[in-house]
Amino acid sequence: MAEERPLQIGLAGLGNVGLGVYRNLARNRELLRERNGRDMEIRRVVVRDLAKPREITFPEGMLSGRLDDLIEDDEIDIVVELIGGIDEALDFVTRAIGKGKTVVTANKALLALHGKDLFALAEERGTMIYFEAAVAGGIPIIKTVQESLVGNNIQSIIGIINGTSNYILTRMAKEGLSYEEALEEARKLGYAEADPSLDVNGGDAAHKAVILASLSYGSWVPFDQVHVEGIERLGKVDLQFARDLGYTVKLLAVIKLIDGDRIEVRVQPSLIPSTHILASVNGVFNAILVRGDVVGETLFYGRGAGQDPTSSSVISDLADAATASCRCGFVPHGLYGKPLPQEESVSQYYLRLQVADQPGVLAQVAGILGRAGVGILSMIQREAGEGEGAPIVVMLHDAKYGVVRRAVAEIAELPCVHHEPVLMRVERLD
Repeated sequence: MAEERPLQIGLAGLGNVGLGVYRNLARNRELLRERNGRDMEIRRVVVRDLAKPREITFPEGMLSGRLDDLIEDDEIDIVVELIGGIDEALDFVTRAIGKGKTVVTANKALLALHGKDLFALAEERGTMIYFEAAVAGGIPIIKTVQESLVGNNIQSIIGIINGTSNYILTRMAKEGLSYEEALEEARKLGYAEADPSLDVNGGDAAHKAVILASLSYGSWVPFDQVHVEGIERLGKVDLQFARDLGYTVKLLAVIKLIDGDRIEVRVQPSLIPSTHILASVNGVFNAILVRGDVVGETLFYGRGAGQDPTSSSVISDLADAATASCRCGFVPHGLYGKPLPQEESVSQYYLRLQVADQPGVLAQVAGILGRAGVGILSMIQREAGEGEGAPIVVMLHDAKYGVVRRAVAEIAELPCVHHEPVLMRVERLD
């Protein structure tokens, strides 16, 4: 990268975030040059449809319909991958690294599934991958883990890192909407995609959790070893029960170091104390609680998606790339052992059952839990609705997830249980 000329950038993708990167980089170009001592300019932009009308005018020849134009242009120093998806993005990033180009990406799914190989290739080729925008939009959590907390053993990272699911749960809790009503509202407001599956089933948050866990503990966590549950089966009755018990329901990404040598990574709806600061994170906002052995507890809060927050993180990566002298973007080591099997994970639990309103039901449920060695903390029962049975909630003592899951599966087979049970963890956040 010659110092006498501006750093040349190739932008792949001109969707919401790509347009934000183009606009904001142009708007703050002088500011970046003054702060970095290096000018940057976008040399070429690749779009899917060259004929599509656009709200801004581009210089003659800047737009292209070929990703190869970014890879084959030796004047381009950095490629910014914002096309999304897996296969096409993997091929593009792999070939860009192979040409020795620096890569900036916001593609969390790509890194969660293929990060290990991509970082190894970048190390081999002597180039860098930057990915601040891949987790939590405008919140600088990647730099925090890699730089600010580099002198800490990360004890845990617990976060609300999907804005769509958080908006749905907020509306269900605050306004008493059903899951379907809250999802439809999120769609109308543009917070949910036409296909919101990855947001509501926990997949999006799990991709981000893999990245955070891998950075924190120095070995790439296989995605298939992450426990993932979504919010699709929750009803407003669950949020009402949680409130009555003094809890709030959030879709949490939980990353913990267990006994110094096992790494626990999971995503699931959880009950957290309503007095905890994470319980007050509402709407589309994200928040991430990081605990280090030196710094203690730190909290990061902000918008986890959107044109400007995400483009801010992309531009931050570009600024870092302009002055980079470090390694590929991920430094592997073996200090923390292996992932913890989810079956061995321990917590308290919330169990909701819809049961027949008849004598002996509670005894049957308690009997199964007792034989499994799972203690009951408390129990709440509400009046039965017409034809629906009676909803009861059982709060369970600390137990291994595998033990609880097997007990709940046995309970689900009882003739008196009308619907599939709802099981959620209770996170004490300590």
